[in-house]
Amino acid sequence: MNSTSTSDLLLEAQGLGIDYPVEIYSHQGMRDVFVQTLQHPWEWFTRPRDMLPVLRDVNLQLRQGDRLGLIGMNGSGKTTLCRLLCGMLRPRAGEIRAHGRVEAIFDTGTGVLPELTGRENAHLLAALMYGDRPLTKAAVEEALTFSELGFFLDTPFKTYSKGMQARLLLSLVSASTSDVLILDEVFDGADIFFREKIRQRMRAKIERSGAVIFVSHGTEQVRELCNRVMVLDKGAVVFDGAPDEGIEKYLAQSGQFGR
Repeated sequence: MNSTSTSDLLLEAQGLGIDYPVEIYSHQGMRDVFVQTLQHPWEWFTRPRDMLPVLRDVNLQLRQGDRLGLIGMNGSGKTTLCRLLCGMLRPRAGEIRAHGRVEAIFDTGTGVLPELTGRENAHLLAALMYGDRPLTKAAVEEALTFSELGFFLDTPFKTYSKGMQARLLLSLVSASTSDVLILDEVFDGADIFFREKIRQRMRAKIERSGAVIFVSHGTEQVRELCNRVMVLDKGAVVFDGAPDEGIEKYLAQSGQFGR
């Protein structure tokens, strides 16, 4: 259960909103565009851009021990919210306050140099992910052993399959504690055998660390790993609470979409 004290509050967001510009292409010919530009030059160059609201008035509090499953249909704003929370994007409205280090992984190829080996990339990624408290060489080597990539650790990363990339990255992510860790669908590339192994390791990491935001379409993974679920729909939070209720809400959305 989540504590109600403020001392264990790691991340909070209030009234978050963000819009993306939308380029709408008309069927006008070049001649029509040229004529309109000459006839009404001021209106043409100062016309307002069409904007798509991606997130609307999103509020979130993340506390020590929270394992938040963030779910919703494609395009609901999950990845955008995560990018806001880790500082990759700035909101149009609202504010974010972090009371600890926020680390985020969005893709198994993030930050890697394809020409380098898996082992070489692992040491670079360890410095990138853990910043001012980098992993020791021994900790990186332990993570590499855990990945079970063996011979392939000394082959170029560009030859790796999606599953091998996931093994390398997840092994490094779970090698040290974090205040707030955001994982955006990175488990999806791992094979079923390694997924179970990394799930056990990640649980141990969560117990020693702060909180996790876990983005996935895999409802069983969310049910097993998370103690709380937030459901997004068209950029708004439509549910925040118990995992079973949240998953039921999400599945109801999926059913309506499929009709």
